[in-house]
Parts: sequence; structure tokens; C-alpha cells
Amino acid sequence: MRVMVLGGTRFIGAAIVEELDANGHELLLVHRGEHEPDDLPAADHLHADRHDLPHLRGAVADFAPDALVDTCALSRDDAEGTLGAVDGDLRLLVLSSMDVYRAFGAVLAGAETDPVPLDETSPVRRERYPYRGREERYDDYEKLDVEAAYLARAATVCRLPMVYGERDYQRREEPLLRRVRAGRARIPVGAGTWLWTRGYVRDVAAGVRLALESEATVGEVLNLGEGRTWSMLLWARHVLEAADATAERRPTPAVRLLEGPRPAGLDRDRAARRAAPLGRVAPGQPAGAA
Repeated sequence: MRVMVLGGTRFIGAAIVEELDANGHELLLVHRGEHEPDDLPAADHLHADRHDLPHLRGAVADFAPDALVDTCALSRDDAEGTLGAVDGDLRLLVLSSMDVYRAFGAVLAGAETDPVPLDETSPVRRERYPYRGREERYDDYEKLDVEAAYLARAATVCRLPMVYGERDYQRREEPLLRRVRAGRARIPVGAGTWLWTRGYVRDVAAGVRLALESEATVGEVLNLGEGRTWSMLLWARHVLEAADATAERRPTPAVRLLEGPRPAGLDRDRAARRAAPLGRVAPGQPAGAA
């Protein structure tokens, strides 16, 4: 299959590109050229902003794609602009997030609404634009808008978990690992009861590839993620064990913990993220697999 990939040069996108290449697909990577690792598989590259695609139909037509994988649509404009630049019979797949579920919106509001585990039929958020006002570049972020635009064209929607693994530029384990590197004997932690499904990046990439290759997934929404979820506290224990760390996890009352990093890595105060100890967890339980 000839696959046009929007993004595909960082973290999840790069893993998807490697997975598609390893399974015989021919690739065109459409990206701005800001990230182009030397270790990516050989592929054609089109350096362009996604919003310029309607003006680059000739370049896309020259590649003659059979399918499109959109790894980085964040807003309605992102989705509609791209869909307006490709033919209607293209096989489509778009990455979404578990933040579309009502349970995730409840966490942001400090409430609980849904039992876990969640599945693809679980209620989604009524409130839109969950990060508006937190960081300007995410004011128009809304995966529900992205999903609606793509599903109208019979796309496959893959809702992703909290992904970990090679090339993770969000460095989700850093609140623990920076203390390990500093030789701390004790690491303050909170209750750590928050549940959020994870997925190893190469497993996620394999799931995306299988969904793209299957006719059974056309027009469907799929949750990708591990079948069982560790609590944040148990995850922290495994990270420390993997790092051969001997530091003691010291339970600390929540009122004594600083505000920690936001679950999606979208916190406004980066300085607070660097200073905060691990363990401040949002109340409630977010969606079972993002």
C-alpha cells in the first residue's frame, strides 16, 4: 500500500513509519521539516505545513497514495484542511486520544462520572476544548472535532492511551528519574490511585498498522492500549525497579505536595513541572485507555 503519513518524524509517528516500512508499505512523509531523524526508514518527504496541502494536490497526486495516516490533527481546521486536499476514495486513519471520554473531562473538573474499564461505547465529553486557556497553542485543540470530520469520510479512528517508549519527548517518567539521577534517598509520592491505560509505542504502532490494513475497521473507532492498567503508584515502582534505583518512596499527604505535571503534558507552568514532586494525582479515574 502507498501510504501518505502526516507527521511521522517524532515519537509515535516515527514508530508508525518504521512499522509500516517494515511491513512493505511505500511511504510519503508530509511534515514541516523541523524534525527529520537520520534513523528514519527511507521514504519520500514533502516539506509543507498541513494547512498548505490544498495547494499541493499535484505533489500528492504524483505520489498517488492509497491511504492516509494522520498522526497530528489537533483541531477541526487541521482535519478539514487535510481532507479537502485528498481524494474521496482514499483509505483514511487518524490518531485521536482517550481525552475525548467523559471520564477524562470529569478528572479536569475534579469529579467522577464513569466506571472503568471504558470501551468505545463509553460516553464522550459534552464540553469542548478541554485545554483552552491553559496554553494558547492548544486553544482550538479538540479531538472530538477531528474524529467527526474523519468519520464523515469513513476513516478509522484510533484513540491512543498514555504512550511510553523510545523518542518520548514529553519524558513522562522524568519526575522520578531526575531524582534517581540526583541520588535522592527518598522520593515523595501521593496516593497514586489514578488509573490511566498506557501503551508501549511500538505496540501502538503495530495496532495502527493492523487497523489500516483491515477492511473491518473502516468507519470504526478503536481504543488502543494495554489490557490491564497499573495505578500511578505501581507504575512508579516499576520505573524505579527498571532503573535499578534504591530510593524509598515516601508517602506524603496531598496537601504537602506541589502541583505536578498535567496528565497530557499541557501544563502552562513549565517551571512548576520541573520543581514538582511525583504523586499529585487528579481525583477520579480518567478514560481506561489513552
